[in-house]
Amino acid sequence: MKKLICILFIIISFQGFSQEKNDVKVGLVLSGGGAKGLAHIGALKVIEESGVKIDYIGGSSMGAIIGALYASGYSATQLDSLFHDINFNILIQDQVPRSAKTFYEKEDTEKYAITLPFDGFKVSFPSGLSKGQNIYNLVSRLTLHLGNIREFKNLPIPFFCVAANIETGEQVILDSGSLAKAVSASSAIPSVFNPVRIDGKLLTDGGVANNYPVEELKRRGADIIIGVDVQDSLVDREQLKSVFEILTQISNFRTISDMRQKIKMTDLYIKPDIAKFNILSFDKGSGIIDSGEVATRKKMEDLKRIAENQNGTPIKLEKVKPIDSINISSLTIEGNNSYPRAYVLGKLRLKYRQGYTMQDLADGINNLSATGNFDRINYNLIPLDTSYTLAIQLEESQNKTSLRLSLHYDDLYKSGALINLTRKSSLFTNDVASLDVVLGDNFRYNFQYYIDKGYYWSLGVKSRYNNFNKGVAFDFARENAGIENLGINRIEVDYKDYTNQLYAETFFKQIFSLGIGVEHKHLKITSETLLENPEIDRSSAVFENSSYYSAFGYLKLDSFDNKYFPKKGVYFDGDFHLYLFSSDYNNNFSEFSIAKGKAGYVFSMLPKLTGKIFSETGFRIGSSGSNTLDFFLGGYGNDFINNFIPFYGYDFISISGDSYIKGLVELDYEIFNKNHISASANFANVENNLYTTGNWFSTPDYTGYALGYGLETLLGPVEVKYSFSPEIKGSQWFFSLGFWF
Repeated sequence: MKKLICILFIIISFQGFSQEKNDVKVGLVLSGGGAKGLAHIGALKVIEESGVKIDYIGGSSMGAIIGALYASGYSATQLDSLFHDINFNILIQDQVPRSAKTFYEKEDTEKYAITLPFDGFKVSFPSGLSKGQNIYNLVSRLTLHLGNIREFKNLPIPFFCVAANIETGEQVILDSGSLAKAVSASSAIPSVFNPVRIDGKLLTDGGVANNYPVEELKRRGADIIIGVDVQDSLVDREQLKSVFEILTQISNFRTISDMRQKIKMTDLYIKPDIAKFNILSFDKGSGIIDSGEVATRKKMEDLKRIAENQNGTPIKLEKVKPIDSINISSLTIEGNNSYPRAYVLGKLRLKYRQGYTMQDLADGINNLSATGNFDRINYNLIPLDTSYTLAIQLEESQNKTSLRLSLHYDDLYKSGALINLTRKSSLFTNDVASLDVVLGDNFRYNFQYYIDKGYYWSLGVKSRYNNFNKGVAFDFARENAGIENLGINRIEVDYKDYTNQLYAETFFKQIFSLGIGVEHKHLKITSETLLENPEIDRSSAVFENSSYYSAFGYLKLDSFDNKYFPKKGVYFDGDFHLYLFSSDYNNNFSEFSIAKGKAGYVFSMLPKLTGKIFSETGFRIGSSGSNTLDFFLGGYGNDFINNFIPFYGYDFISISGDSYIKGLVELDYEIFNKNHISASANFANVENNLYTTGNWFSTPDYTGYALGYGLETLLGPVEVKYSFSPEIKGSQWFFSLGFWF
């Protein structure tokens, strides 16, 4: 009632001075509150419906994002549709589409659970979980229609937002420059998003300094203030169960204290009921928007009275038409001190004065982001007569060394802890040196040095050591060492692989990779079981101890949207090795080649049901007395070395031959978010000279089926598989935890 009297008093005062009604300026203040700020959209729907004309908008944090887009000309209904279509997990976590990554970048980012800065061999922590690049990209794309407006007072509705100077704690009013950058700074939640640098100041979430900037609206001449407050209230001790909740409560002390005075400065105060939501409840967006609408509708009569005392017709927000096709005639780049213009152009794939869409630009920005070489990529499209100038301001990452960690368990390699050290720009500005060391049941390492030249030929060096112990049928010893059966059913095989490669590769549209190279491989395969048997000559227990020298080439295609649980995409991996020389431990080497290929297609049959079809084959050309590089089928896993092939229904290294053909069909159903159940069937023919005998096109000799459960976690996939084969009338359980490496 007091608020209504205050509003009437202001209106009567204006009439008493014989002022025109349109002199009554209405300001709208939108507070920060993370996901709870979506309630602003519901409030705006009702404000539009009431006929109130908004003359100024001020916001902080999420209120800055909603306020900036509304001030840019979007209606509340449009905002509702826009935010329903946004995947907030991708937006907040700065996830870059897998299609934007090169093959090296895909491999590099799909096996580490934790990445920490490690410059000067000192562990530190990133300034935020996310760089905020995706929020910048979103606002930049949605405000392209504004052209080159640099003063926010010239927007369809004058606007400003608030950020906090991270060095002084003082508020910074942002009302000019890049709208996307200003909004990114205002919404940079501490510890979630990196601070944003503007005019030499390091800025963070406006809520830290002023989460409800009503005073600034008053200063700018607003006569009547409508405020929508989505800030937290203090909660009792029973609700303070985590460190995050306690820190949130502490940060709310000041803002809640400040609000006592700020509410008095607000003529129409709207407080949605959002107690059951938190700042990350983006998955409950519809309910939050509804809460804003419900709370504001209770103020409808007050809003209509304000509208009645405004002269003229309220602003009619036309539907903003998104700009899709753009013609870029020139490019300016700032801040690329270490990375040459050609490198940036290669990643952008920019075509001057040709068909270039906003999606092309988004893909190019994602390509740059995926390199990890830039903390932020700011860009602006400056309109010319019939084209645009693309102006890019790069903020290069000062972090050149990273320490990365991961854990894994599976039935072949058992437990392993991965420690990785990665160093960028060691010899050249665009090179990467990476060393993986796996400690656990089986020691392994993998070193790679890579010079990324974009779409030109890139160069790389690889070195790896891999080993495992596995119990296999005695037939393995008979076939590889010619040992007669001594009443032993199974033997333990110790498999060691040491491989070095020098290669060059080039890319086509990020999803194709063509490479050639030379390789040295040393294999040592022994059996402790046979070494301990006095009836067997010790030399017979060493199946292989040779170095092989080869030339190779490969062609890869990978458009999967996810490595472990893809929902769409096409996959192909073709490899050819010509083995030219060998140290020939068994004195039976002759030149031979191995060709193999795998193709797959994944598609969404229903929103949560995915179909997967794979086919693969491999064969040896030429005769070789040694069969240690033959194909060995069985078990379940990813990233197996050499010619080990997963096959449901059989244990590891159960089936072997110098050629094989295999098919796999799988259905994956996501029963809950990130929870998958799967049903799989695989079929194969495996034997020596399979394509010579013609048996490759016959009824499969080997079949296997599996039922599985998979869970996507921060440590990587957790999977359990139950498989069985009708031929052996037996079953196998397979379990894996974490990213494969």
